[in-house]
Amino acid sequence: MNAIKRHIFFLALGYTFLGSAQQLPQFTQYVYNTMSINPAYAGSRETLNITALHRNQWAGIDGNPTTSTLSAHSPLRFSNVGIGLSYINDNLGFEKTNYVYADFSYTVPLNQKVNMAFGLKGGFTNYRLSTPDVNDPFFAGGFTEWNPNFGAGIYISSNRWYIGASSPRILNTDLNEGEFAAIERNSYYAIGGYVFDIGRTTKFKPTAIMKYTNGAPATYDVTANFLFFEKFWIGASYRFNDADNFGVVMDYAISDSFRIGYAYDQPTSTFRPYSGGTHEVILIYELFKRSLGGIKSPRYF
Repeated sequence: MNAIKRHIFFLALGYTFLGSAQQLPQFTQYVYNTMSINPAYAGSRETLNITALHRNQWAGIDGNPTTSTLSAHSPLRFSNVGIGLSYINDNLGFEKTNYVYADFSYTVPLNQKVNMAFGLKGGFTNYRLSTPDVNDPFFAGGFTEWNPNFGAGIYISSNRWYIGASSPRILNTDLNEGEFAAIERNSYYAIGGYVFDIGRTTKFKPTAIMKYTNGAPATYDVTANFLFFEKFWIGASYRFNDADNFGVVMDYAISDSFRIGYAYDQPTSTFRPYSGGTHEVILIYELFKRSLGGIKSPRYF
């Protein structure tokens, strides 16, 4: 890609992502990284959970978006409180955005099988723009800015289903206070999923997520996963109104404590001829515990 094409590409990409809003990264494997969008999820796994994820979007395009995340959350012993901490590093060309946020949840049992959790999220977003092209007066020197923000959410779940609603960034924040459009606008999410038994060793889990950001089109993800022998998930996903991506998702339990997952997305719109697709890898560690009645019941989300 020559310099002119690269410049055009970044202008188009910048308009797509930043013309109206600096949006949070969205993940294909969001079911296993729910705390990034809903603080009420913190502690819901009923044990210490540490999740690392890396997303390489539109591989093969110079300056393509890449995102890395690391999060940890756990319930507090002998209480209904869950706490968490998350870090997201999002890169797009000369732009870098870092999110450092803490999460707090409080769970209220509705009955023996259903819990309702309320969550709060608070922290800082760091936006940085840098470029080696010092001859460009618009970008020369770059800049960096730290801004606080907070969010809230609700999460209702049993062992077989869940629904939730959240706004992980409530404040509308100008990330650079300059002429370049980089505004962190508040986003709203709605999520839901259910697990069905379709055989002695097979389960089916459809899930959905809706995301709406002020000033940007709403996006919708639908995913259908099959679980075999309580070990191996495989399924497909489709995202509407965001370059219309089709993807495949796989997740394997290496042991009682470790799981690894992989997702591949292929855009079905304008970027398809220029992209090698999107690759996403996730690694999950959970502190394995046995319950008083034997092995802890499995968790499906």
